[in-house]
Amino acid sequence: MRKIVPLCGLLWALYAPMGCAPAPKSPVATTPPVDYLNEPRADFDSRMAWWREARFGMFIHWGAYAIPAGSYQGKKVDGIAEWIMNNAHIPVAEYETYVKSFNPTRYNPDEWVRIAKDAGMKYIVITSKHHEGFSLWDSKVTDYDAVDYAAIHRDLLMPLKAACDREGIKLCFYHSIMDWHHPDAQAPHYPDYNTDKKSNPNFPRYVETYLKPQVRELVELYHPAVMWFDGEWIPEYTHEMGVDMYTMLRSMDPSLIINNRVDVGRNGMQGMNNNDSVRYAGDFGTPEQEILDGTSDFDWESCMTMNDTWGYASYDQNWKSARTLIHNLVDIAAKGGNYLLNVGPTAEGEIPPASVERLAAMGAWMRVNGEAIYGSRLWKTYLDGDKVRYTQTKTDGPVYAIALDWPGNTLTLTRIKPRSGTEITLLGYDKPIPYSWDDSKGLTLNLPSELQAAASRPCEHAFAFKISGDPVNL
Repeated sequence: MRKIVPLCGLLWALYAPMGCAPAPKSPVATTPPVDYLNEPRADFDSRMAWWREARFGMFIHWGAYAIPAGSYQGKKVDGIAEWIMNNAHIPVAEYETYVKSFNPTRYNPDEWVRIAKDAGMKYIVITSKHHEGFSLWDSKVTDYDAVDYAAIHRDLLMPLKAACDREGIKLCFYHSIMDWHHPDAQAPHYPDYNTDKKSNPNFPRYVETYLKPQVRELVELYHPAVMWFDGEWIPEYTHEMGVDMYTMLRSMDPSLIINNRVDVGRNGMQGMNNNDSVRYAGDFGTPEQEILDGTSDFDWESCMTMNDTWGYASYDQNWKSARTLIHNLVDIAAKGGNYLLNVGPTAEGEIPPASVERLAAMGAWMRVNGEAIYGSRLWKTYLDGDKVRYTQTKTDGPVYAIALDWPGNTLTLTRIKPRSGTEITLLGYDKPIPYSWDDSKGLTLNLPSELQAAASRPCEHAFAFKISGDPVNL
């Protein structure tokens, strides 16, 4: 072998001067960029499947604004608590003292996840960074974060990610496009973005050197199931920036779901995209503090508070009842949407007891009635009068008529006719419900006397009757 190698080298030396060259390389095939805004419907449905199945999630607004808790210089500040930096016109340097003192030593992510799971929630969306600009993870883009700047000196998202993974809960991130702390983003909208609409020429630099790198970090480090943007309404943020952000994130993780606030098409608090010729980026609409009046062909999620504010406010005790929250969930599911229900933890890291109490009541209801909610889709109609909502979880599967009050001795339904020989049941009750059909009056359920006492019923607040039937309109 030692003799063959030099001979090969000699032959190459002889032929090379004669112009013998290596064979030309074949052209390298290039893959055209993926057009994520025109995703095939089957691929979109597959990507959205877990989200549509979930129907119920927890929103968490948590940041340094939990320290002032809605008050500044001894006075209650009007407006929602997480906007206190803006609403009270707190100077940046002064607000930074709140961030420096942020030390939630009672934060227990396992407990947070347990509360969400016991409530029947399937995913959590937490504020990785709200408008105040403070980041809850160890960002390499800035020191204005929980590890480098705050007293806690701890990544607050990674242990939550681990707890969610252990319990089968999807972790998702809210992230603010607007930033009152970053010098390239804050002016002129801080201290009051409402009164000054002049453009900020430095904003594109903020997007490229700060916003996008931070968002990439979140996707690379924590692999969130949803990126939930907000603050897109400021005039500097453009449709082109939204499409670019959406495309960047989907190219990083093609399975990622992204809300419509990544772009600028949202129609105010109603949350759905404006009806115009622009193809806006985003996978679902985001009604805020309201529920759609009807249905939509576009996926949507109502984000709502339990009281009046998103972040923790010590004075806000205007809590919605468990009954109202359950009725909201039923109404949203019947209309084909998701319910993202908010909690605002304290500066110490605890979810307020009033929130825990209401979530526990919702969990008790979901353990009986969850099959009528999870994976729910639009049936032929979603309501029957004011007090009944319909859901269906499988095509041609049973329909659930959910009464928002206990009907008494009878319940008459005018939108569904039971199929021959079908058995009607009340979820949580192990005996069939007697019924009769009349072509002019509809379906009448005769509710047993043993269920008339509230303590004898399988749940409170709303009651789901399972029926194999077909739509009618009497």
